[in-house]
Amino acid sequence: MANPLSDPGQCPAPRRLRARSLADHLRGAGIVPSTVLLRAQSALRRQDATLSEWLTGSGAVPARTMAAAQADFLGVPLFDRENHRPDAEALAALGPATCLRDALLPAHMANGRPCLVVARPERLDAARARLPAPWDGAPICIGTEAEVQTLIAETSRRALTDLAAARVPESESCRSWGKAPARRIGLTLVALAFLVAVSAVFPVQVFAALVLWASFTLVVAALHKTAAVLAFLRASRSTMEPPAEPQGKLPRVSVLVPLFRERDVATVLVERLARLTYPKALLDVVLVLEETDDLTKEALENATLPVWMRVVVVPDGHPRTKPRAMNHALDFCRGDIIGIWDAEDAPAPDQVDRIAARFMTAPDDVVCLQGVLDYYNPRQTWLARCFTIEYATWFRVMMPGMARLGFAIPLGGTTLFFRRDALERLGGWDAHNVTEDADLGFRLARHGYRTEMIDTTTGEEANCRLWPWVRQRSRWLKGYMVTWMVHMRRPVLLWRQMGPWKFLGMQTHFITALSQFLLAPLLWSFWLIPLGLWHPLQAFLPSEVLWTMGKLFLAVEGLTLCAALIAVRGRDHRHLIPWVPAMHVYFPLGCIAAYKALWELVAAPFYWDKTAHGVSLPLRRRGLLLDALDRPGVELEPGHKSL
Repeated sequence: MANPLSDPGQCPAPRRLRARSLADHLRGAGIVPSTVLLRAQSALRRQDATLSEWLTGSGAVPARTMAAAQADFLGVPLFDRENHRPDAEALAALGPATCLRDALLPAHMANGRPCLVVARPERLDAARARLPAPWDGAPICIGTEAEVQTLIAETSRRALTDLAAARVPESESCRSWGKAPARRIGLTLVALAFLVAVSAVFPVQVFAALVLWASFTLVVAALHKTAAVLAFLRASRSTMEPPAEPQGKLPRVSVLVPLFRERDVATVLVERLARLTYPKALLDVVLVLEETDDLTKEALENATLPVWMRVVVVPDGHPRTKPRAMNHALDFCRGDIIGIWDAEDAPAPDQVDRIAARFMTAPDDVVCLQGVLDYYNPRQTWLARCFTIEYATWFRVMMPGMARLGFAIPLGGTTLFFRRDALERLGGWDAHNVTEDADLGFRLARHGYRTEMIDTTTGEEANCRLWPWVRQRSRWLKGYMVTWMVHMRRPVLLWRQMGPWKFLGMQTHFITALSQFLLAPLLWSFWLIPLGLWHPLQAFLPSEVLWTMGKLFLAVEGLTLCAALIAVRGRDHRHLIPWVPAMHVYFPLGCIAAYKALWELVAAPFYWDKTAHGVSLPLRRRGLLLDALDRPGVELEPGHKSL
């Protein structure tokens, strides 16, 4: 059945002479002034939105008013919850995820006849083409997107909850790791007892073997880091071609912002996102809340959110993780591009503009853009300073260098943007992986997709307290361990999918990172040699070998500091240069986190150690945050101040 909005000749028989278009109807009914319609028509030449989406997205017309106007224009009923009841069987057959994406609901009228409740009638033709009989020709009634999606979520709660936990194929997910915990713990204890026994019988040999492995991975890590740094320097010196001019209409962009117990951050989050310059009619910011999170709900319930921001509540279920929440919210999104920000993020105002422009000109296999993460509270504590140096080294030097080398990139958890169709083909995020971002980066590479770094910055809050830092880092390292094991289930298949070069890059990154954190205390023993003190391997290895290994250790330490100095040489980070030597004290903290991660890998593989946000807010009031990344002076819309 043709879309009445695109083919007026297919409208139901009118009771009166109807307007030729929705714009004429809105003008004639006095709903929208001519000046606003002219502005809308001008904007729609460059924006992939319908007239109704532009008017509601820009705040010119309330959603319910627009739904009533569309129903009146088409001569069809307006949705009424009493007279239009969801058809649960049809909804299950069509797929609740599909119905959420298309914002349509199979229902029955009071007389028992089937009908479709539609929130986007201008896009109905494309949706109908995917529907089986009798729904492909069912009459329609008009509802708002919120009404339609809320009813779908209520009717299909169980199905959507199960889907969010298992969207990724089991062969590429870690969810099977949670099976048979007693057996897993038992085997681990047996392996640990065997290692202790062998170490007691052959202490020097075991120590030497571990030191040799640690030294080997240290060399590999040094080569990996050197190659990435040189690739970064070579790229930064080369002449960059001017970016291609985007052609076509700007796409719709949805950004997921997972929130959990974020009462202190909620107000500032709304304020920061209000600075975005992307056309609001194309922007869809989805605040993702857990059903059990009364704290954040209370913080937001009295707020008047802008029309381009809305809340999606995730039904309680297992596991209670960020990736499961994003999987649930993904189907509620309107956009063709899906982004992620964290609760404490302060994205650059033109960030979405840059993302949209790059996706419009990028090759089809570039399905992910990773922005730069930085910290806006680097002066809060010495730990915040070191964390900022580490992030600058990783996001400004290492990741661009790895991308230049053609390696797959372990993604960061925020300032990520995806082509929606590719993200859905991969099954979204692994709900059970506590570093779902790194895992997704390698799943993208396995399936032939590419990730690019893009020059746009998001400010985050540095974890500036000791034990919370250890807890956060242990979650990351546990996720690294799980990710490596998942992808190495079938190493030959992984080799074929990624190719030898990307496979090698993945091994050098994961194995060296994990080995260095776990075995770092053995390498620290080489500090004894230049100090003239006794070393445990003196009776086992010639002194020349020990000295060579000691020099190697010192050389790699120097390489790490050089990479950090390159990363913080810019204007915003120059004040951190005196703190670079403090990284010698900072990195050993990762050893504590690594052993905590190793224990949790066995005892609680899916436990999400939540990072508290909002610790730096007192600095904001004192004006001590990095101004380039957290610029507050924006007036809140009415209602926000009540937060």
